[in-house]
Amino acid sequence: MVPAMFIFGDSLIDNGNNNNLPSLAKANYYPYGIDFQAGPTGRFSNGYTMVDQIAELLGLPLIPSYTESSPEQMLHGVNYASAAAGILDITGRNFVGRIPFNQQISNFENTLDQITGRLGAADVAQSLSRCIFFVGMGSNDYLNNYLMPNYDTRNQYNPQQYADLLVQQYSQQLTRLYSLGARKIVLAGLGLMGCIPSILAQSDVGKCSEDVNQLVLPFNYNVKLMINNLSGNLPDSHFTYIDVHTMFQDILANPRSYGFSVIDKGCCGIGRNRGQITCLPLQMPCMNRREYVFWDAFHPTEAVNVIMGEKAFSGDLSVVYPINVRQLAMI
Repeated sequence: MVPAMFIFGDSLIDNGNNNNLPSLAKANYYPYGIDFQAGPTGRFSNGYTMVDQIAELLGLPLIPSYTESSPEQMLHGVNYASAAAGILDITGRNFVGRIPFNQQISNFENTLDQITGRLGAADVAQSLSRCIFFVGMGSNDYLNNYLMPNYDTRNQYNPQQYADLLVQQYSQQLTRLYSLGARKIVLAGLGLMGCIPSILAQSDVGKCSEDVNQLVLPFNYNVKLMINNLSGNLPDSHFTYIDVHTMFQDILANPRSYGFSVIDKGCCGIGRNRGQITCLPLQMPCMNRREYVFWDAFHPTEAVNVIMGEKAFSGDLSVVYPINVRQLAMI
């Protein structure tokens, strides 16, 4: 349906870019990848991520990580996502090595040079305008910046000011992607982050943190406004917003209708809600992974990723706006 998909983001869609970094955010060990044909690749899941599912639905091969893409594979797209990365360069420094969004865009420029060398500038520009650019950023700007006690961010900005700062920066970064040839851009919003096992574990009663859930709402609201602004200002651009918040809300409210029975603990992890320490090397995960919403302290299971990928691809306006990924691909 499209020539290629280029992917930017964090650990929700990283597929191995952190493997060789001096980083504390890695997933290239068992039991990560226990249900993935290639085993532990660096995906923070037991199997597929959301973008793996979308690539499959687009008829593309699984998109390789930037660090492992061959010149041949690059023609179908590259995944630049990096665990602990944020919109802000300073985000995620507790994990040491990570590739912030600005650097991911620079890495894409690198790829572009290589592809242009092979195909020629006219062909590349024509082809890029048909490619899907998937961007999922922002989670770490909250979890590994604003909510971290060793960051001063919370003293500097109230939630609305911080959301404004993030989306102002985000808008500039997406405009830079546009200037490099991106025309069809998919943006994933933030989910119910107050309900992940890591946050649940911080509550005595294991309840979702309404404070954290409320905290990210201005960001999602701003991103939707930004899409409307960018669409108006960037000729021939098309944006799609994936409402991860609504998708997740529905899964947590109606787990049984999706086949889930465990919504408040990780399948792999230690401590309260299996969310105090994330999945350790060679740890034995739960056996009934298909019934769990969360894989570890922070990330959903493959089952959830597949559902969200399918909804992003062919869902209606209640979960993807103003058009879904399939419709975007057809433009």
